[in-house]
Amino acid sequence: MPTDADLNLLFALNALLSEGSVAKAAERVGLSESAMSRALARLRESTGDELLVRAGRAMVLTPHAMALRDRVRELVQESRAVLQPADARMDPRTLRQLFTIRANDGFIEAFAHQLVARAAHEAPGVRLRFAPKPDKDVRPLREGLLDLDVGVLGESGPEVRVQMLYRDRFIAVVRQGHPLLAEPEVTAERYAACDHVVTSRHGRTVGPVDDALAAMGLARNTAVVVPSFSTALSVAAATDLVALIPSSYFEYQRARGTLCAFPLPVATAQITVSQMWHPRLDRDPAHRWLRGLVLQVCRPPDEQAGPA
Repeated sequence: MPTDADLNLLFALNALLSEGSVAKAAERVGLSESAMSRALARLRESTGDELLVRAGRAMVLTPHAMALRDRVRELVQESRAVLQPADARMDPRTLRQLFTIRANDGFIEAFAHQLVARAAHEAPGVRLRFAPKPDKDVRPLREGLLDLDVGVLGESGPEVRVQMLYRDRFIAVVRQGHPLLAEPEVTAERYAACDHVVTSRHGRTVGPVDDALAAMGLARNTAVVVPSFSTALSVAAATDLVALIPSSYFEYQRARGTLCAFPLPVATAQITVSQMWHPRLDRDPAHRWLRGLVLQVCRPPDEQAGPA
């Protein structure tokens, strides 16, 4: 860039290189699409490169843009850190930022409405974008495409920071009047004898519940596999199939008036749900506020000890 270049273009460039889309980059930095298009035109003139070129209906980065991406991201992050007050204090009401949180549908449906309401109260200039979680790939965190990744700890990489949000466990859910509820006790034998609907993004039909049943010489019949917990509840509400649902998810479902939940009749391990982020964001005041917000919504006050 020439020495008299508008350094605000650096932030636009970072958004364009990260998102690979004028529309998404505009949303990320709070500009209109036309303003971002003008920024892209100026960036092309400054760099002497097209940066983004059309490929069918999408746009792709040029080789020069790909070479710049990591360097530009680091420059933007460093500039934000330099411009923060030395004591890193921040008034959330002054924030004008889009945060992207990746989580599965169970977390989003259980907690998104609380996060949105609290963010609107504390930081009205903040926007939250919830991204789907098709896998546990850590690259979006490393590349700055995500601010937070929420879920069960997987192959996150040694550098990724992790903070436990809450512990959960699976429960069984059936429609009101289900034959299983005709007797006071739901035994493992009666549970296994039913047909089941399970949730799996990857189409898996077995899991820890099946291992626990197998240890007792039992097996259940998985009649249906669906990709989301909401679909599993819909199936359970309309049939005699038994659904397997996280307790936290079922707690917030409006449909629970037509459904009944009970503890599994076999022992399974608790699920630990955490928030994960890249260490470059550790001391960023805006990101610390975001992590604190998620922690407050997900964890009871007496359990919120620990760094955020």
